Amino acid sequence: MLRIVLAEDAVLLRAGLVELLTRGGHEVRAAVGDADALARAVDAERPDVVITDVRMPPGFRDEGLRAALELRARHDRLPVLVLSQYVATAYATQLLGGGSAPGGPGGVAGLGYLLKDRVGEVAEFLDALCRVAGGGTVIDPEVVRVLLVQQTQGRPLSRLTPREREVLALMAQGLNNQAIAHRLTVTEASVVKHSGNIFMKLELDPAEGNRRVLAVLAHLRGEGSPGRTDADT
Repeated sequence: MLRIVLAEDAVLLRAGLVELLTRGGHEVRAAVGDADALARAVDAERPDVVITDVRMPPGFRDEGLRAALELRARHDRLPVLVLSQYVATAYATQLLGGGSAPGGPGGVAGLGYLLKDRVGEVAEFLDALCRVAGGGTVIDPEVVRVLLVQQTQGRPLSRLTPREREVLALMAQGLNNQAIAHRLTVTEASVVKHSGNIFMKLELDPAEGNRRVLAVLAHLRGEGSPGRTDADT
């Protein structure tokens, strides 16, 4: 059972999330509607994980995201799952870029960025939440897809084969080698080989362990379109 603080300004969605999480065996210690209330609730409840919308009152811009980053700075290893209505790669990379927390696994506590549509896939949503709470990194598949297609010819990602791109996308969703092998119907040894090729071609350190997903996403952020905020797809 996870102790959760939830921040979502839409009353019906907030109530639905509370019901979903409770039925999933978790305890929602506080459910609030703005970023200031989120900060107070986390300070008071010290939850296992925070779930927050990106856009919240009063400006409905990135108040929830900024609150999440500030809370992570104050509370070591606080896992945060951020929900977004749209594919907003700038928000995802901002969250991941500010995701380091001293003392977490590999120096990084749990982080997640999911589209709200993913909540409807209840089992997958609850699984993603548990992975984030356990120190993993989970990025919505659609966000990863947009990050990948933003690349242009001549960039390092163009060196990857189609299969290596598939493995990279699943890595970014927080899946381990065994889960990737199951998803692609290949052997785990094949996934290890593809992963090694990816790190070699992108000049990333495979010894980073749990930080590898953040390294990959940081690379994608640097190679993508810096001025892009939302991709309404």
